[in-house]
Amino acid sequence: MEKSSKEKEKKDKKAYLILADGTVYEGYSFGASGTSVGEVVFTTGMTGYQETLTDPSYYGQIVTQTFPLIGNYGLNDTDKESAKVWVKGYIVREACEEPSNFRSKYTIDEYLKSQNIIGLYGIDTRALTKKIREYGVMNGAITTEMPVDLDSFISELKNYVINDAVKSVSCKKAKRYNSEDSKYHIVLYDYGYKANILRSLMDRGCDVTVVPYNTSLAEIKTLSPDGIMLSNGPGDPTENIEPIAILKELMKLNIPVLGICLGHQLLALANGAKTEKLKYGHRGANQPVVDVNLDRIFVTSQNHGYAVIGDTIPEAVGFVSHFSANDKSCEGIEYSNGNAFTVQFHPEACGGPQDTQYLFDKFIAMMSEKK
Repeated sequence: MEKSSKEKEKKDKKAYLILADGTVYEGYSFGASGTSVGEVVFTTGMTGYQETLTDPSYYGQIVTQTFPLIGNYGLNDTDKESAKVWVKGYIVREACEEPSNFRSKYTIDEYLKSQNIIGLYGIDTRALTKKIREYGVMNGAITTEMPVDLDSFISELKNYVINDAVKSVSCKKAKRYNSEDSKYHIVLYDYGYKANILRSLMDRGCDVTVVPYNTSLAEIKTLSPDGIMLSNGPGDPTENIEPIAILKELMKLNIPVLGICLGHQLLALANGAKTEKLKYGHRGANQPVVDVNLDRIFVTSQNHGYAVIGDTIPEAVGFVSHFSANDKSCEGIEYSNGNAFTVQFHPEACGGPQDTQYLFDKFIAMMSEKK
């Protein structure tokens, strides 16, 4: 059967993934054209691709979806986690051109084009995922133009570093959001927060003031919050010297604190613990986590490349409250030197789908006790 003109045109749009180890994958282009360099990672989520694209935690990264078909239910203006797409590039096995969903407004190709993000489809994403699992995340580039001097280009890839990640994604000024049933006032430190964290708090009767990542303790005091939320975000946690210094002093206020993902890591660093970069990270919606206090396993949504080293948490500071059922890495800390607890996973992302919402309720209960 002869291919349609649309299929012929599509197949002519070659694109390539070039890895820092010299491996080249040849596929086809969708989204924008050009060249984009980033850290190549994979995520195992079967759905939620729009949330992935708009998650600021993916700043500086080229994301590979392990699920073979992406875009089948389309994209819309509602399901985004932030105002824009943050990934540096997007890799899928197959990009659906004709989504089927009453809420669909854009195809994956249209959405990426509107955000000037380069996409690559038609490569063996399973082979790429196996390579990352074996050798770890590595730098790479998606390009629609094969470099003339490939060796020089690969040398440049090796030098790529994600810098100023939190500074790049955080808001520039504070903004307050009022709930319909106002009971508490939360200050949300924006290290690259996801919109559903804000919604989860507002649904529980919290007015939320979102503040930049480097907001001083003096400014926080003027807001008179009932609680502090430390958001998720991208990059190496140890890079955030200023936020870590602020959190050291913040703990002394004894205001209830909940940290998620990067917020979890930053508070741990502020309390003397250490972090490490994982070989290929935890990214997906099906990560099992053990809650030590409840002696239960929860299915969680995660997106992180770094983890707190549980053994480095000082005994006088706190203890590991959650750990990964897969690799035993630290997934949560309960603090004894302050009114705080943190988790590495995303309770707002509904991995269970509602299993870990109890953490928001615990945070609310802590504020209720203080009133």
